[in-house]
Amino acid sequence: MSAALALDARGLVRRFGPVTAVDHADVSVEPGELVALLGPSGCGKSTTLRLIAGLDTDGEGTIDIDGTRVTGGRRPVPPEARGVGLVFQDNVLFPHLSVAGNVGYGIRRGDRAGTVARMIDLLGLARLADRMPHEISGGEQQRTALARTLAASPGLVLLDEPFSHLDANLREQVRGDMLLALERTESSALLVTHDQAEALAVADRVLVMRAGRIHQSGAPREVYRHPADRFVAEFLGRAALVPVRVTGRHTAESALGALALADEPASGPRLAVLRPESLAFVGDGLGVPARVVRVVFQGRDELVHVELDEGTALAVASTDAPRTGARVNVAVRGAVATVADDRMLDPSVADAADDLSTPRSDRM
Repeated sequence: MSAALALDARGLVRRFGPVTAVDHADVSVEPGELVALLGPSGCGKSTTLRLIAGLDTDGEGTIDIDGTRVTGGRRPVPPEARGVGLVFQDNVLFPHLSVAGNVGYGIRRGDRAGTVARMIDLLGLARLADRMPHEISGGEQQRTALARTLAASPGLVLLDEPFSHLDANLREQVRGDMLLALERTESSALLVTHDQAEALAVADRVLVMRAGRIHQSGAPREVYRHPADRFVAEFLGRAALVPVRVTGRHTAESALGALALADEPASGPRLAVLRPESLAFVGDGLGVPARVVRVVFQGRDELVHVELDEGTALAVASTDAPRTGARVNVAVRGAVATVADDRMLDPSVADAADDLSTPRSDRM
């Protein structure tokens, strides 16, 4: 018999008056899996987490945690009895307790010393064990909060934007500590985040949410390389969506000439998903002509904005960028995905796709 899912939430709905914040969402986590619930601000991510945690009990749907139904019946199971651990963006540590005291809070006396020692060692807090919360940095406070959560051995860890208030370098370091701790404790976790790069980097599986609905679920490479729709394609990173005319099971014609398609497209109008890394500059007589409009230095490479002679705008990743105004030739490298040309992208989503690093609150 297979093990029960760490989380199996089905048909979650939460309405606030006329607004449906969560719209029949299914969210699952396998034992030992880290799932990222990703979406723009206000899409319903945090509300979904609150429903799962039991902090909001006015929703619809069913929630099973480690095989136990925690919704339904005469009264839902309260948060403290659901076997979940919570880590928020602004974790409040007990100011009168040391790091070790915070980690051990709520642990049975007989187990406390060993558990605390194990957790503070796992999260790199041993040298800070006797410090008070006001004496340690923001990243150390977040590690302390995670250690406190894991010390209780929850069946499911819920993380709500836990790194968004940290600067970039510290965020990456603390995120790495979290991944190691979750792996070593064999924890199952659901991470709520608006940060596309973070979700793709850390998750075993990504759920992409918009307007309360899950648009796609899959491994990070799958959702990035084979987006389910236009929203997912544009939200998960920079992409030019170019109209194509499908000519065969895996071929199409476009403004860039003949394209190889990664998947057999469905019927109807299609758009090729052209990411910067799927384009390249080529020699004379190859590709299609274009003009360099702008060059943006990104450290490891440069993002070269070009415009084809017929007007299509593209962005090309290059380590040897031509100068602004130069004439170049652009070609597509390898097979590309397509999505249906059946909707207009919300401008707020475009803003989110262009800015992977700006922290945003998500209170719906």
